[in-house]
Amino acid sequence: MKHLQPSSLALPILPRRRFVQGLAAGGVLLGLSPFARAAGVPSANTSTGSAAVLTGTEFNLEIGESPVNFTGNPRIATTVNGSLPAPTLRWREGDTITIRVKNRLKEATSIHWHGIILPFQMDGVPGISFTGIAPGETFTYRFKVEQSGTYWYHSHSGMQEATGVYGAIIIDPVQTDPIRADREYVVQLSDWTDEDPMRVLAKLKMQGDYYNYNQPTAIDFFQDASQEGLKAAIDKRKMWNEMRMSPTDLADLSADVLTYLMNGTTPAGNWTGLFQPGERVRLRFINGAANTFYDVRIPGLKLTVVQADGVNVEPVTVDEFRFGPGETYDVLVEPKDDTYTVFAQAMDRTGYARGTLATRAGLDAPVPALDPVEWLTMADMMGSMGAGMAGMSHGAASQSSMGGMDHGAMAGMNHGNMAGMTGMDHGAMATAGASTQVRHARTEYGPSIDMRVDMPRTNLDDPGIGLRNNGRRVLTLSDLHTVGGAMDPRGAEREIELHLTGNMERYAWSFDGVEYGKSTPVHFRYGERVRVILHNDTMMTHPMHLHGMWSELEAPDGSFQARRHTIPVQPAQRISFLVTADALGRWAWHCHLMLHMDAGMFREVVVA
Repeated sequence: MKHLQPSSLALPILPRRRFVQGLAAGGVLLGLSPFARAAGVPSANTSTGSAAVLTGTEFNLEIGESPVNFTGNPRIATTVNGSLPAPTLRWREGDTITIRVKNRLKEATSIHWHGIILPFQMDGVPGISFTGIAPGETFTYRFKVEQSGTYWYHSHSGMQEATGVYGAIIIDPVQTDPIRADREYVVQLSDWTDEDPMRVLAKLKMQGDYYNYNQPTAIDFFQDASQEGLKAAIDKRKMWNEMRMSPTDLADLSADVLTYLMNGTTPAGNWTGLFQPGERVRLRFINGAANTFYDVRIPGLKLTVVQADGVNVEPVTVDEFRFGPGETYDVLVEPKDDTYTVFAQAMDRTGYARGTLATRAGLDAPVPALDPVEWLTMADMMGSMGAGMAGMSHGAASQSSMGGMDHGAMAGMNHGNMAGMTGMDHGAMATAGASTQVRHARTEYGPSIDMRVDMPRTNLDDPGIGLRNNGRRVLTLSDLHTVGGAMDPRGAEREIELHLTGNMERYAWSFDGVEYGKSTPVHFRYGERVRVILHNDTMMTHPMHLHGMWSELEAPDGSFQARRHTIPVQPAQRISFLVTADALGRWAWHCHLMLHMDAGMFREVVVA
């Protein structure tokens, strides 16, 4: 495997501040390959950053290797048509699309069309929907486009998603688009590492917090002691130490190993989208990162969210939104000044991607300082139980003084005598929102599980750690309402309940304590309406992506909320959604944090 091997063109190692910012001219060194223009007809009407825009119904894509330099250290990336990001594909609803993908690598490859409803044989997941594309071979994808909106595509082979195989998809509706704008841009966020991703994973397997540079320090302890008292500060540290967990464990990877990119451009490179004052600009945000949740805002501008995961929503105006790998949001902005910073800070607050909206090239606006790092709360650990305890007025039960608790019991009560198997069918359970009763499968009691939540919270109005009460209006799942309501008016015929599980110290991730390869498929009966309930028993947010079918998110009371293809599930949270099993075949279902998926948080779904 040649990816990310150092080049003989050695350059001086740059100081840390330049590593975070990257090189102003960082990116693919040799530009587009000659195959890019042969793949389709570039659009003259849409600017989408650094990637070519290919239109039509027939496309030729080649996956190969290209030299890149984002940080001052030349590396080899995996690219599509010599481009990183890959070319933007612009389709039209109702058309039948043919895409020929040639593999010029020395290893197998694939492309998955994320969020696209299509036959399972075209879904592009090796080992699930097809065998993959062998070196030197060409695979032809052909399917009818049944939807419109903003989507994306990426490799589902090895670590190629992290090394460069990702690009945007724009599908124009067959009818007039109700979202009117004078100009539009794709803003695709991603992350890059100079290290071989397999080496990164190996380090995490040895030490789960290897890249966490926000660990509590002695200075933090003395600050806690001065604000909360010495005993409270000691109890606070004792609690976390006994649980062998970190209150700042917000992300697996930090700016120590990642460079954050916007349209394939480093922060120093400053991707720029031009506009004329008074124009309405549509920004199609895509999180194509392998491992990063981004918090996005444009200081000085309100963001009107009009689409989520490619589906139109009732417009909601906010200052900021968080989204994880796999998610997309379309927003409208109306800039009046000459320049604005598009600011996307990583959830762990170690770095950011940024670009500029400007009236002419060469302008930029001030870049905000990174927000302070916040500790995970009791609600993030214990759900509704933790929220209630943190809200008590007496100090003994406050978040800062939980040292006297039995943390083994807090992490998960002993339900070993309860029957339960992975993927158990809870058809007799109460409907969504009516009960927070939790049953853990027997498989959740083992060395690969470090935490179980017995009273999960069900609220959708929480923006998440680091965004609560920050003085800005932050988008939450409860703000999203799909235009037109649910696709299927039926209620659930049965329920399937699964727990998102893991052990950060061992860096193990799974469903119900069972990693992929040891698990059995989840079965849907063709045509049935199923309620899926996900409990997050970990302290990290997981963007969960079900292939092939829409996930119709429910409010806590069981009413329809929004149609999604990727749903972020926060720590100690219970999420429910309805699925109409209208897609025969074998499908993937996984966390879209690439390293979590690779480490085992992946299941197969069979519809028959």
